[in-house]
Amino acid sequence: MAKQKKQPRPKAQTPKGFRDYFGAEVTRRTEMLSRIAGIYHRYGFDALETSGVETVEALGKFLPDVDRPNEGVFAWEEDGDWLALRYDMTAPLARVAAQYRNDLPSPYRRYTMGPVWRNEKPGPGRFRQFYQCDADTVGSASPAADAEMCAMLSDTLEAVGIARGDYVIRVNNRKVLNGVMEVAGIGGPEHERERGIVLRAIDKLDRLGEEGVRALLGEGRKDESGDFTKGAGLAEPMSAVVMAFVTARKLTDINRDYNRAGDSAANTLSDSVEEDRVNQRSPSRWNDRVTDALAKLVENSSIGTQGVEELRQIASLLETQGYSQDRIIIDPSVVRGLGYYTGAVYEAELVGDLARFGSVAGGGRYDDLVKRFTGQEVPATGVSIGVDRLLAALESQGAFEDREEGPVVVTVMDKARLGEYQAMVSDLRKAGIRAELYLGNPKNFGNQLKYCDKRGAPFAIIQGEDEAARGVVQIKDLKLGARLASELSHEEWRDQPAQFECAREDMVDEIRKRLG
Repeated sequence: MAKQKKQPRPKAQTPKGFRDYFGAEVTRRTEMLSRIAGIYHRYGFDALETSGVETVEALGKFLPDVDRPNEGVFAWEEDGDWLALRYDMTAPLARVAAQYRNDLPSPYRRYTMGPVWRNEKPGPGRFRQFYQCDADTVGSASPAADAEMCAMLSDTLEAVGIARGDYVIRVNNRKVLNGVMEVAGIGGPEHERERGIVLRAIDKLDRLGEEGVRALLGEGRKDESGDFTKGAGLAEPMSAVVMAFVTARKLTDINRDYNRAGDSAANTLSDSVEEDRVNQRSPSRWNDRVTDALAKLVENSSIGTQGVEELRQIASLLETQGYSQDRIIIDPSVVRGLGYYTGAVYEAELVGDLARFGSVAGGGRYDDLVKRFTGQEVPATGVSIGVDRLLAALESQGAFEDREEGPVVVTVMDKARLGEYQAMVSDLRKAGIRAELYLGNPKNFGNQLKYCDKRGAPFAIIQGEDEAARGVVQIKDLKLGARLASELSHEEWRDQPAQFECAREDMVDEIRKRLG
């Protein structure tokens, strides 16, 4: 009989693009999600949980690649149907809103949070599984719904620990861009190809910069590898109109471009406005100036004029509620998701010392949400918070340094007295103190203390035969001991107060007092 070949042992490694989360990381995320949910609930949104699996048919336009249903998402075929792990939280909402439309209130306000999966190339800080935290209003076309999302996002960021002044929420409107395209001469159905290229070019502004976008609006762009991407082929005056909309941060340069192109709308936004925008020291009139300038830019477009009016309403509603323009501003440079959103678009960006973390939340109006299922247009608007990036920003500020404390550990000096040790643990837990019994091999007491260090335990409870006979316990203050060990001489160490004795019946009170 042939000898059976020994199977190789599996590799103990995380799949590419995924990661594991341990103790404090999970606790931090849970606490953050709880705070976010508290704000959402206060605003009147109801919780919704949906399956992590949806049909590819339901995902529809939300798929990154419709022609290859197993690309971009984790999908598999079952009984002739394609199923996939959810790519985001919006597609499940579309299905729910259509499936239960006769039972749900209208407007329907829901929030949801959980993991989503994307079968994309991972990179630094970019994983294939990550958490999203969404809130959406389905069934309201009012700009008040968009303004509410921005206000709620502001309240949420401050509730989780982002200080006022460390973030700004920027608001734009897709309809204004549509108006800009009309003014640029590519608004008609015959220019669908050009508009697609323009939209993709605008979305790449952060990566390619103004010159790269300008090249894609024109003949095209050659990248560093030599590959050439064909552009929209817009003439210079048409290109200048589009660039005026998307590059609000460098308005003086745009004005020069306009003048060079001979366009009559050259001075859409003045140099003084650019100064306000850069400095943001006194932005009290920034929203009015921007909307006035945009109105002038799209004055010959009805859809563009409608978008400007919506921006004005949003700004007015936010100002009435007390959300000053140092927190939420109208900013035509916001270009996220322009191929997806149908109206208002908003993005929360960290600034100052946290600027390196960039955008931590975004959303907008997408009025084609449920139409795929019902054939009827249902207005909707929503926001999504990137939990992992927000956690990283807070961690960089030391927000969690005082929250990563482990449990009080009751050590085992005598295995015959496990019942009494467990009673100590029980008493601590009943008092609301996190505690555990050491369940490893108790022979080596040094190993028990090493375990306490790895667990981040603030205190170790010790009771040997002598302490039990006298009705006392020894309490070892591990944090104080570690600090004193690095500060005191050997002679001073012998007299240090990091370990003390107290009566067994006083143990809980002593621990509670020292834990604060």
